[in-house]
Amino acid sequence: VQLVESGGDLVQTGGSLRLSCTASGLTFDGYGIGWFRQAPGKEREGVSCMGSSTDSTYYTESVSGRFTISRDNAKNTVYLQMTRLKPEDTAVYYCAASPPWIATVFSGDGCKEYEYDWWGQGTPVTVSS
Repeated sequence: VQLVESGGDLVQTGGSLRLSCTASGLTFDGYGIGWFRQAPGKEREGVSCMGSSTDSTYYTESVSGRFTISRDNAKNTVYLQMTRLKPEDTAVYYCAASPPWIATVFSGDGCKEYEYDWWGQGTPVTVSS
């Protein structure tokens, strides 16, 4: 299984980016998906995640209303649309997948790293002030 993120870039404050994550050896349909980030000198945090149903999503407070997680099962790709970016969004962003038996009971109460078995290598996002 391999997850590959793309779309990270240098952007000015207030700008937008869309991160993509494609998978090989795994079909996102039925799996939980998550986007995490790690800023320099900080621990990795869950940004947004989704269970097997698109009705169940979670956003950390700092990105709520600005970021949108989505999936396109036909393309086997998941996305993180980021708008109104701020310097504090600067980080390496990782996508991750959780197995169906976890994804189907996802309650939307947060992204728990231990529930995600497959991880990408990350894509860097830098927001300049």
